[in-house]
Amino acid sequence: MKAVQIAVLGVLVFLAVSSGVTKVMLMEQDVAFFGKYGFTNPLLIGFGAVQVIGGAMLILPKTRFFGAALVAITFAVSAVVLFLEGSVPFAIATLVALVFLGLTMRWSRQRR
Repeated sequence: MKAVQIAVLGVLVFLAVSSGVTKVMLMEQDVAFFGKYGFTNPLLIGFGAVQVIGGAMLILPKTRFFGAALVAITFAVSAVVLFLEGSVPFAIATLVALVFLGLTMRWSRQRR
């Protein structure tokens, strides 16, 4: 079970940090996509920074719960935007990541 938790954690860290970095760098696709829903460049950078920070916090056991919560909030917002856009497969993938973030939060609380 421990190996599964580590694998899930690795995937979540990768998803959070890579997703956040693309927003902080103001990648053209992210700017265009989120811009349709009112995200200005400074807001998108802040949103991405929260994802990067949350992803980094996932690494350490002491900050894992709060890191997962931060990433979960940003992924929930992204899922709503994806559903609004009609990108249902990507929205469902984001919801799956949310489930794993919830499990990570649970596992983190059980360790204490």
